[in-house]
Amino acid sequence: MKEKILIVEDQFVEADYLRIMLVQTGYTVVGIARSVVQAQELINQEKPDFVLLDIFLKGKLTGIDLAKQLSADNIAFVYLSANSNEDVLNDAKATQPYGFLVKPFREKDLLVTLEIARYRHEHSLESKRKKEDELKKQLKNILNGSQEWKQKLLNIGMHLQPYIPFDYMAAGFDNIGGENFNGISFLRIGFNEYQTIGLKELITITGKSLDELIALQSNTAAETDAVFYNEEAFCNLCSNPSLKKLFADTFKMKSHLTMPLNIADNKPFSFCFYSRRANAYNADQVALFNLIQQSLTDNNAPVVQAEKRNNIHTHHQHANGVTPHADTLRGFEGIIGKSHLLLNVFDHISQVAPLDTSVHILGESGTGKERIADCIHNLSVRKSKSFIKVNCATLPALLIESELFGHEKGSFTGAIDKRIGKFEMADKGTIFLDEIGEMPIELQVKLLRVLQEKEIEPIGSRSPIKINVRIIAATNRNLEKEVAEGRFRLDLYYRLNVFPITLPALRERKEDIPALAYHFMNYYNHKTGKKVSGISDAVLKDMMSYNWPGNIRELEHLIERNILLAKGATIEEISLPTIKKSTSPDVDMIRIKTIHENERDYIIAVLKKCNGRIWGPGAAAEILNLHPSTLKSKMKKLGIRKEYVE
Repeated sequence: MKEKILIVEDQFVEADYLRIMLVQTGYTVVGIARSVVQAQELINQEKPDFVLLDIFLKGKLTGIDLAKQLSADNIAFVYLSANSNEDVLNDAKATQPYGFLVKPFREKDLLVTLEIARYRHEHSLESKRKKEDELKKQLKNILNGSQEWKQKLLNIGMHLQPYIPFDYMAAGFDNIGGENFNGISFLRIGFNEYQTIGLKELITITGKSLDELIALQSNTAAETDAVFYNEEAFCNLCSNPSLKKLFADTFKMKSHLTMPLNIADNKPFSFCFYSRRANAYNADQVALFNLIQQSLTDNNAPVVQAEKRNNIHTHHQHANGVTPHADTLRGFEGIIGKSHLLLNVFDHISQVAPLDTSVHILGESGTGKERIADCIHNLSVRKSKSFIKVNCATLPALLIESELFGHEKGSFTGAIDKRIGKFEMADKGTIFLDEIGEMPIELQVKLLRVLQEKEIEPIGSRSPIKINVRIIAATNRNLEKEVAEGRFRLDLYYRLNVFPITLPALRERKEDIPALAYHFMNYYNHKTGKKVSGISDAVLKDMMSYNWPGNIRELEHLIERNILLAKGATIEEISLPTIKKSTSPDVDMIRIKTIHENERDYIIAVLKKCNGRIWGPGAAAEILNLHPSTLKSKMKKLGIRKEYVE
């Protein structure tokens, strides 16, 4: 028996047309509501499985208001709407509907949308349960393992990172100065790289004494339940001196989530997560914590008791205080940088790449959208299959349908041979639709049907062809604005925007500029035969002050030009279009590394990529275009030891 459906639509003719279509195909329509109040009454009485929901209704409340209740009650819903303005679309998108139907629509569009909504609803519930169960299992294994206490805490944080993103995590800082103080914290410095910061290190970094830290902790309100602080709430939290304000100020954090555990004997113990993004935390993460809290407390108390006998203030195993992890950037080859915004992109790629979910990559021109698409495909189960790239902006207007879906011989004037379209070429693989915002509106309808029905119909063909293709789309346009102005279909936008990944502009991740500059310097050294080995501090300072409207692509072209113009071994000056100071308040707080520090970081990165090999083909000396003995001398001079590259 098919699902029970409630129609919420204030136009009787449209609502009745929907009812007839649904009943004829076996669905049960439990009623038609013309307002939110009527809908709420019918929901309480009939308990529908799905709701078809118009956004604009009679009365003060809209479909978006009802959608929030439906989400809370875990009832799947699909919006019915003509194209709306950008604000309405953003509000609607925030409610996480299971589909959009743009009026007018065909019966087949309605039925396919309902099938997709059913699958997504069931899959999301099942996937959520599986993830929760797997996380509980992972936490149990960590806590029952034989690793030392601080490594267990780090492993817990790393397993929580995909669900509760953080740039700084403090665990157990509830009783500083107490007999059994067991606190440790971790600052994220790379993908799966964390700097361990204990009490001694925290005193050194902050310049505070132990007594001052104890005083700050006494000013810190103790939380009894998991709670998060974003934006204004976070500013209010940090308005007075406290340990949380100290963490936020020291490490430049902008949002916070605290997770207190109920340990045996009422010992206070909390996980405190901080992010450099202003809106990183939400109620879903609090709900997740409530589900996994038992897994932590069931196993955590014995560990705390055992740890009393251990000396937690031991020296770090590594001189730089970093917990290293092998193959740190496997799958992200060619993407340079460790800024928190880029690491957040890596986290999203890691989550979505193994799935078949459609991905929508957003970002300004030159931010590296195609490179991100490469990573998603290469980390997916389809990596051995075709990866077809299509730039929608360069397709000829009269041949775009043929390019995408193919044509039969003789199907139109000039079709002298059969043509296989891009979608068919990508069957069982991935297709990357770059600049999707440039696609003509009439073709958007056909693309939507391909995505929904998973089949294409070449021009002149008498029968459709089934395809199995993963979609990655990208654009530098504001598609919400395009939808609001009628240039992009709302239903197609929603179909593509299942998992959006937004790439930061280069001016938002300026701490990555030196690493990018040295990367391009090395690349164009090889390409041109030059032997430039450094970039002056003055040049780096100018680059850090520039706003980079062309992003990474502009930086690359600038480095290429100045490699050619360089008269010595160092780029001493650079010609920027205009030195426009960034308006970002954080730019002045970024310390510009010296030329030697940047050279050191770059050599370490190359050595890691080569697994520490200096000599031989493909080894570090060859990549750096240096004689091996010269490289070894540089390593000695820069203090690069073997443990840094293992």
